[in-house]
Amino acid sequence: MTHPHDSNNNRNPTSPSLNQKVPRKAWMSLAILGSALLIAMYGETMLLPAIPDIIEEFDISYNTSSWILSAYLIAGAVATPLGGKLSDIYGRKKMVMIILIIYIIGITLGGISSNITFLIVARVIQGIGISMFPIAFGIIRDQFPIDKLAIGVGVFSSMFAAGSVVGLALGANIIENFGWRTTFFSIVFVAIGLWFIIRRYIDDRQESVNLIDSPEQLYTPTSVENKINVPNEETTNDKTKKNIDMKGTITLAVTVISLLMVLSYSQTNNIGSYEIAIFLCVGIASLVLFVIVEKKSKSPLINFQLMANKTILSANIILVIAFLSMFTIFQTIPVLVRSPQPFGFGESVISTANIQLPFMIVFLLFAPSSGFIVSKLGNIKPTIIGSIVSAVGFSSLFLFHSNGILVSTNLAIIAGGLSLMQVGGFDIVLQSTPRKFSGISLGMTVLFNLVGGSVGPAVAGIYMQANQVLIKGVGSYPSPDSYNLIFLTIALASLIPIALSIYIRKRCPHKVLVE
Repeated sequence: MTHPHDSNNNRNPTSPSLNQKVPRKAWMSLAILGSALLIAMYGETMLLPAIPDIIEEFDISYNTSSWILSAYLIAGAVATPLGGKLSDIYGRKKMVMIILIIYIIGITLGGISSNITFLIVARVIQGIGISMFPIAFGIIRDQFPIDKLAIGVGVFSSMFAAGSVVGLALGANIIENFGWRTTFFSIVFVAIGLWFIIRRYIDDRQESVNLIDSPEQLYTPTSVENKINVPNEETTNDKTKKNIDMKGTITLAVTVISLLMVLSYSQTNNIGSYEIAIFLCVGIASLVLFVIVEKKSKSPLINFQLMANKTILSANIILVIAFLSMFTIFQTIPVLVRSPQPFGFGESVISTANIQLPFMIVFLLFAPSSGFIVSKLGNIKPTIIGSIVSAVGFSSLFLFHSNGILVSTNLAIIAGGLSLMQVGGFDIVLQSTPRKFSGISLGMTVLFNLVGGSVGPAVAGIYMQANQVLIKGVGSYPSPDSYNLIFLTIALASLIPIALSIYIRKRCPHKVLVE
């Protein structure tokens, strides 16, 4: 018997939102807002080949270098729910434009950084730009029919990889010839031009064709909506709608930063056990306060009743592990490739980019096609397949990473699996959430992913800092054991999404997911 969630037979053929063509305006919005995502990922990956150069120039530890990525992601994690709330008050288009201006300021400051502190501050400002993407996707979601939404997700997600491909290829050449600071200036004017295009052509008025709050289409009367006490747009008064959860934002920021400080500096001699204990206590205390604040807040960043839905929670864990693993690799591979032999490959900046390019290219090819696959097969089967493929890739990377060809091949396998996991996972979250709660649900999903991504570089930094070999007259570099430990850790973590995706397959309530 065919499972209801892996078939198109359960769709209502008379439903007004099904079997519709995608409006031209939706494709235009997808192209423009996807370009913003491409630019942001270019700004993220252009620096990856230069991480060893920054470590050497600023004379910093491997733990400290992890903040080049982590600071960017933490800022995005904190700003994302706040940006979503402000977009509800002031409008999505207006907030996308404001956040893009902040991003432009961040990349400009990055280009004039003279020390690691200045660079990290610039990366924090730059990271606020991440918060525009859930807002941008909200605009896109309202313009796509429900049965074409996975295609929009796939194309939008492919811009991550497209920006990464351009960032690695172009960024490496800029770094090689002009230095890493020039990479920031290479996108300033492009971002400014995009701001004017958004102002002229994006329309965020909600003429939605994505009518997914019909019970026949999405969920039954016993679905998650009836179990969640979230005021909807009709019942929320102006005072509640404009209530921004600043207490939750502050406690969340303190929690994430404190716990990452514990991770980042637990293996260095720059900080003692007494300071580590302080950071740990502050992190735990702020986490407790965050939970208390969120439960009492009229407009929380995280709705714990929504997250109590096991399908949504499981899909979020799958996505968190995907992001954590991805950014662990982003931090690790440049150091492995640039470190001198026999502790690394002893290759150039260009070689570093070339070794990572297969990951980005496969992701670029698979992400949009994953959307079509999900729209045809449902979101559960592709998520299971993607989880298995990525686990095989991570396990192979652990076993075989002695040269660039092996690393590139394994990264390509991993990219194929992660693309299916991410598109399928996001689609599960979207389709299992009633429309009136989609904003807060998507915001929480992105928040968790960014927090998971920020942990990845810190994990890599711990292993590299704790396992170093001193080369007389040259310096200290991570030993081969550090890379074995890093790749083993993410290989083991990659087994969790397999179990969770199978669990979702077995427990999905009837017609909670549309596939």
